[in-house]
Amino acid sequence: MVLKQYYLGCLAHASYLIADEASGQAAVVDPQRDVEQYLEDAARLECRIGHVFLTHLHADFIAGHLELRDREGARIYLGARARAEYPFMPMADGATVELGRVRLEVLETPGHSPESISIVVFDPAHGKGPYAVLTGDTLFVGDVGRPDLRASLGWSAPQLAAMLYDSLHDKLERLPGGTLVYPAHGAGSLCGRSLSSETVSTIAEQRASNYALAPMSRERFTEIVTTDLPDAPAYFTYDAVLNARERPTLEQALALELQALSLPEVLELHAEGAQLLDTRDPVPFEAAYLRDSVNIGLSGSFATWCGTLLDPERPILLVAEPGREVEAATRLGRIGFDSVAGYLGDGMRSLDDRLELIEQIERVTADVLAEQLRSSEPPLVVDVRTPTEFAERRIEHSMNVPLGRLREQLEALPRTRPIVVHCATGYRSAIAASILCREGFESVTDLVGGIAAWPVFGDGYEPAPSGTSHGSANGS
Repeated sequence: MVLKQYYLGCLAHASYLIADEASGQAAVVDPQRDVEQYLEDAARLECRIGHVFLTHLHADFIAGHLELRDREGARIYLGARARAEYPFMPMADGATVELGRVRLEVLETPGHSPESISIVVFDPAHGKGPYAVLTGDTLFVGDVGRPDLRASLGWSAPQLAAMLYDSLHDKLERLPGGTLVYPAHGAGSLCGRSLSSETVSTIAEQRASNYALAPMSRERFTEIVTTDLPDAPAYFTYDAVLNARERPTLEQALALELQALSLPEVLELHAEGAQLLDTRDPVPFEAAYLRDSVNIGLSGSFATWCGTLLDPERPILLVAEPGREVEAATRLGRIGFDSVAGYLGDGMRSLDDRLELIEQIERVTADVLAEQLRSSEPPLVVDVRTPTEFAERRIEHSMNVPLGRLREQLEALPRTRPIVVHCATGYRSAIAASILCREGFESVTDLVGGIAAWPVFGDGYEPAPSGTSHGSANGS
């Protein structure tokens, strides 16, 4: 048997290929939408992918089940509680799929979502008992799936938390201690709160170290897993719904939409409501960018911040480093943002004769900012990190506006007073600065190096006030 984990760092997402080489049969669990890697590995093993499982209708990415169905003729398997537009095989407790001598047995493990399942893998080569369990978003290494993400779809967090408690203690925890645990996410995913950077464990290790498996009442468990949850990105409900729908495949979306556009075409589409997305790194972006562009760089948590800050229903126009346009569109497609109307042909070189369309964002070093803050008319320092980060240390007299909440808090910011934005190292602050400039703020500056550059002064911090609420963020 082959059980291979594929880990997509930008989404902290793990997917799996399970293959029985003797019979030539294979299955994929929780695939990402671009599926070439699974097809290539299956071909190398001389296996056919005839089965594709979703452990649940994912909220943080668009799965590649329709892609594998259309490319390989794979049958789709979902939990018995799932509802979807496309044909699928509903899997209840004890349902099995045979891959030659390898057996996949389903456990219904609702809680993160009502239709969640886990998949227990049996391989005679590893003994009679379970070899591994693929837990989806029910059980992570060091954490469990949050139960609040289906609130907008008719389920309350306490309802799902109670289900999660039963799934953990009545089903997963009862598996043999040596059973390998393979979850669908690792550190950085917003599907939990404090996931480990480890992406594989055992049931015994999780019994010993995972807070959610400690002895406690259902009521206490519910209280713990529904308290102090980070903000969920706006696109999570959109993706959960889209994963249940019949939709174009990623290949179809890219073929139809990714085209080079002239500057006049880009400007015309923008005037009609299309969003300008500049995917370059913060430094070149702030040196020169097309007016009204939002900067979300490919070097950071690109898909998550695009899903948080962009509108999936409005066309997106890309400005990218030449040669990286397909990468940007693919990563948008992984979260179901297929509305890419095209990209600016030749990138910023297209503006060589239209200098009046180029804007810049000033950058300030920590020593210069410290001097400005001692002046009679200091700028307002806006810290776009999470409240948790802000509580740990902050620049004196700064204002915390988490990036994920920036749009809803724009009215609280002065439009004429100079503003200096910062985050941890500069990725989020460049996004924030671009949004503020697009919204008409007159004087916006970005702190070079973020809060990481500030400790050189030693005395520029003050403790954050108690009672700070929690927010969401990804990237640096």
